[in-house]
Amino acid sequence: MAIPYVRGIEFEYGRVDRVSPLIRRVIANNPGPFTYIGTGVYIVGEGEVAVIDPGPMLPDHFEALKAALAGERVTHVLVTHGHSDHSPLAAPLAEWAGCKTYSKHGGIHTAKDELGSEDDLKFKPDVEVRDGTVFSGPGWTIDVIETPGHTTNHLCFGLREENACFSGDHIMGWSTTVVAPPDGNMGDYMRSLEKIRRAGFETLWPTHGDAVRGKDFVETFITEYGNHRKAREASIVAELRGGETSIPAMVARMYKDVDLRLHPAAAMSVLGHMLDLIERGLVVTPDKAPTVRSKFEFVTQRA
Repeated sequence: MAIPYVRGIEFEYGRVDRVSPLIRRVIANNPGPFTYIGTGVYIVGEGEVAVIDPGPMLPDHFEALKAALAGERVTHVLVTHGHSDHSPLAAPLAEWAGCKTYSKHGGIHTAKDELGSEDDLKFKPDVEVRDGTVFSGPGWTIDVIETPGHTTNHLCFGLREENACFSGDHIMGWSTTVVAPPDGNMGDYMRSLEKIRRAGFETLWPTHGDAVRGKDFVETFITEYGNHRKAREASIVAELRGGETSIPAMVARMYKDVDLRLHPAAAMSVLGHMLDLIERGLVVTPDKAPTVRSKFEFVTQRA
């Protein structure tokens, strides 16, 4: 079964839309091959609110958020991870609101030309959070869930009252997630994916695109998300068994139906799989620090 993507969404840039009893959303005008329609910023609660992933530092977007938050008190600015489409507006918004930013320190710089989305190197949260950290306000409670994989410091946020998960870039309804070394780690990603699946959420709210709704559908969606990664690994192993040693050559065949602009990111995800296979003793390379330009060989298992 293929991933049952959710790609239909009605919106206007800068407009605040109520998407659930406790959640409103404002979408920034930064569409692209990695951001889909743009960055969806979530406002949780009424009167005293939390804002999740404020997005890029675009003047019109900042003004739209200010208008959406007029008359309310922002108590927390939460950030899933420090990429340029998620975190640049966090500090300016928190300064405007008189509150603090909350995220997890860390992350390893990944070159923009390899990933397609540069790191926000200026972002440092005011307060570092971990699994088990809880935020609350009138009528809402948010749990921090550590989900390394897309980045080493990626977080998801669970909204108890609606059994919903703000999944950042960990799980997206419209596309698969890039897992690009050195910041991304495929083994961590698969474990984090299973962690969210076991949590039994009824709704996933990704930063890009619309929600994945319904407990059974969320279960199916995450299962197929994981199966997709397993299928990619199987394709990589088949390429290696066939004598292919080059990631770019693999990507040209495996992703022939994918937008060419995404091929550099696909190569990074294949490298992520390759590093996981190396760690599991199934693949070898002569390079101590493998890259997409390294040569790889499958280890023939002997009885």
